[in-house]
Amino acid sequence: MANTKTLSKEERKKTKRASRKKRKAEKPLKPREYARGSQKRKVKKMARGQAKR
Repeated sequence: MANTKTLSKEERKKTKRASRKKRKAEKPLKPREYARGSQKRKVKKMARGQAKR
């Protein structure tokens, strides 16, 4: 990204957004090979009461 020190706040915002958009277009994410949340650790039973938290 270019040096944004001399730009105003609004201009800086525009250039940052543009560079983010450009980067996103260059490298799209590949689709998942698994369902969302399926890799999360499963909790058997939450502890009851405040003392066990």
